[in-house]
Amino acid sequence: MAQGLIEVERKFVPGPGTEKCLQELGGTLEHRVTFRDTYYDTLELSLMRSDHWLRQREGRGWEFKCPGAAGTSGPHTEYLELTSEPAIVARLSELLGAEGLGTGEVAAVLGPLGLQEVASFVTKRSAWKLVFSGTEEEPLLRVDLDTADFGYAVGEVEALVHEEAEVPAALEKILRLSSMLGVPAQEKAPAKLIVYLQRFRPQDYQRLLESNSSRERPQGTKHSDSSLSYSVIS
Repeated sequence: MAQGLIEVERKFVPGPGTEKCLQELGGTLEHRVTFRDTYYDTLELSLMRSDHWLRQREGRGWEFKCPGAAGTSGPHTEYLELTSEPAIVARLSELLGAEGLGTGEVAAVLGPLGLQEVASFVTKRSAWKLVFSGTEEEPLLRVDLDTADFGYAVGEVEALVHEEAEVPAALEKILRLSSMLGVPAQEKAPAKLIVYLQRFRPQDYQRLLESNSSRERPQGTKHSDSSLSYSVIS
C-alpha cells in the first residue's frame, strides 16, 4: 500500500438540527466555503466504470481516486487518492492505453485521452471538527455539511489515521458520532456526483449501474451496499 494518511469516512443525510447538535457535542465550526467540482471521463465512462474518479476542485487542483488493493474486507472499500499531476497523468495513460504523453499537466492530456467534462456543480460547505472522546490524544473527527447548487444536501463524518490497524477504531468512532447526530444506522447516502448523474444524465447513470451489476458497486454508488469507505492520501 502507498504510504500516507488514511481517510475514513461515512456519508449521511443531514437534518435541520445537525449543526446545533454538533455545537452541543463540542464541535467547532472551522469555516464555510463555496467551491466548484468538475468531473471528467470518456464518452463511455471508462474511468467511472472501472471505479476511478477524476475531479478538478476549485482552489485545490486535480484529484484522482483509484481503487486500492484487492481483497479488502469489512464494511468499507479502500481507495488511493492521487493529487500529484504527473502521477495522475501516468495513471490515466496506463488506464486508457495511451503512450508518449509524458508526465506533465492533466489539462494538457484531456484531449489526447478523450476526456471531457461529465459533471460540474457548486457546493456550499460548512466544515466542523471535534474530538469525540474529549482527549487530545484521540484523532479529530471532521464533519462536512454540503449543499450542492442542484438542491442535494449530504454530510460526511471523517477521520484521518496513520495505519490500517487504526481503521476499525476510527470506523467505530464515526458510527458512534453518526448515531449521536441522529443518523439511522442503516442510512445510505449517495455522493453528490451520483445524484447529479441520476438527475441530469440518467443514461450515464444507468450505464454506470449496469456496468457494475456483476461486481461491488463503485465508490460513488456505495449507498447501495455500504456508506463507509476509506482512502489513502498520497
